[in-house]
Amino acid sequence: MSQSDTVARLEQSTIQPIPDAERHGRASDLFTIWFGSNIMLLTIVTGALAVTVFKQPFWWAVLAIVVGTLVGAVFMALHSAQGPQLGVPQMVQTRGQFGSLGSLLVVGLVVVMYLGFFASNLVLGGQSLHSITAGVSVNEGVLVVGVLSLLATIFGYRLIHAYTRLMTWCSGAVLLLAFVWIVAVHGLPADFFTRNAANGTGFLGTVSVAALWQIAYAPYVSDYSRYMPRETGSRVAFWASYWGCSLGTIFPMVLGAMIGLMVADGDVVNGLTTLTHGVSGLVVIVLTIGIAATNAMNLYCGALSSLTIVQTLMPSWSGQALARTVAALVLFSISLAIALFGQANFLAEYTNFILLLLYVLVPWTAVNLIDYYLVCHGEYHVESFFRQDGGIYGRFNGVAIFAYVFGIVVQLPFVATDLYTGPVAKRLDGADISWIVGLVLTSVVYYVGCKRFVRPDSSVALANEADVPAGI
Repeated sequence: MSQSDTVARLEQSTIQPIPDAERHGRASDLFTIWFGSNIMLLTIVTGALAVTVFKQPFWWAVLAIVVGTLVGAVFMALHSAQGPQLGVPQMVQTRGQFGSLGSLLVVGLVVVMYLGFFASNLVLGGQSLHSITAGVSVNEGVLVVGVLSLLATIFGYRLIHAYTRLMTWCSGAVLLLAFVWIVAVHGLPADFFTRNAANGTGFLGTVSVAALWQIAYAPYVSDYSRYMPRETGSRVAFWASYWGCSLGTIFPMVLGAMIGLMVADGDVVNGLTTLTHGVSGLVVIVLTIGIAATNAMNLYCGALSSLTIVQTLMPSWSGQALARTVAALVLFSISLAIALFGQANFLAEYTNFILLLLYVLVPWTAVNLIDYYLVCHGEYHVESFFRQDGGIYGRFNGVAIFAYVFGIVVQLPFVATDLYTGPVAKRLDGADISWIVGLVLTSVVYYVGCKRFVRPDSSVALANEADVPAGI
C-alpha cells in the first residue's frame, strides 16, 4: 500500500489499546504534529495578549513568552511520553488515577475545553478570511474552516499527522515571510521598543498564559503518540514533543506581540492583514488552513473523550470509525453554534476562558504525572481501564479526587481575573501565580496520599492477568 493510500485510509480504532502490530511512525512525527499545529492565528492572537492585555514592552513580552512556554512544555511533553508505553488515549488512561467513574468529571471538563478551543479557532478563521476579501462573510469563513476540520477528523490519526507535516513547512515559511515583511517592508514604528512599561503583574500574567497554552495540550497530547512503537522510548518522545511544541508556539506568539504593539485597536487579525499588505492573502490563507489542522486535532480528541464517557457508562460497547464520526458531528454542531452566535467581545471572552482552564487543568496534570512517573512508574494494567468496575483501579480513587478538588480550591486565593481576585493576588498587585501553587501543592498532597493509602500494584495484575475478573 502506498503512503498516500495509507494516509487516506479511514482509521478504525478509537479508544481501544493499539496492538504492537499496528504501531507505526517516528519521533520526528511528534515534532511536526506539534510544530505545525501551533503555527496558526490563535497562537498569534494569544501572543498579542502580552502587550494588549498585560501591557508589556516588546522584549519583556518575548522573555515572558519564552519562559512560560519552556516551563509549560515540560508538562505537555511528559504526557506525550506516555503514549508509546500504554497505547491508549490520555483520557482513558486517566481511569488509572481516578477510577472508572471518578474520571468522568475530568473527561467532561476536557470535552468542554475542546469545544471552547474549536469555537475560538472557527471565529478566528472566519474573521481572517473575511479580512482579505469582503466577498466571504465571517460566518461563511467559519463554515469553511469547520468543514475542513471535520473531514480530517473523520479520516483520523494518519491524515491529521500528514496534515500537520505539510503545515510545518507551509506555515513555517509563511510565518518567516510575515516577520520579514513587517520588519523590512512595512517597518517598525520609531517608538516600538518603548511602548508600554514593564511591570511584574503583566509579566507573570504573560508567563501564565504561555504556560497554560502548553498545559492545555496535556489532556490529549498522548492521543497522538499512542500509535508510536514502544521502542520509540519515553526520552525520545519527550524531546520531540517538547521542542516541536515550544518552537511552534514561541515564534507565532512573538509575532503576535509585535503586531499587538503596532495596531491601535487591538484587532490582531486585521492588523496582520494590514501589516503584510502585498502578501496578506498568502499569509492569511495558509494560517487559516493551519487553523483547520489544529481544529481537526481538537475535534478528534473531543470525539475520543466523548466516546470514553459513553464507554465508561456502557463497558460492553466499543465504538469505531462510525462512532467517531457521529461524535465529531455532534461536537462540531455545538461549536459551530457557539462560533456563529458568540463572536462579540471575542478577545475578552477568550482570555477569561483560558484563565478558567488554568484552574481546572493544573490539578489534573499534577495528579496524572505524579501517578505515572513517581507512583506507578509507567506500569499500568490497561485491561482494567475498560472494565465496568474499574478492575484493579476501582470505580473511584478517593485520593486522586481529593487531591484534584484540593488543587482547585487551594488556587482560589491566588486567582486574578475580571470576575474574581483572591486576597493573595490583591497583595501581589493582581499577579496570578495560582498555577504554580496548584501544581506544587496538588503534587505533594497526591504523592503523600498514595504513600498513606496504598495504590493497586499494577505489576502483580500484569503478571496474573488471568486472575483479574472480567467486570462487565
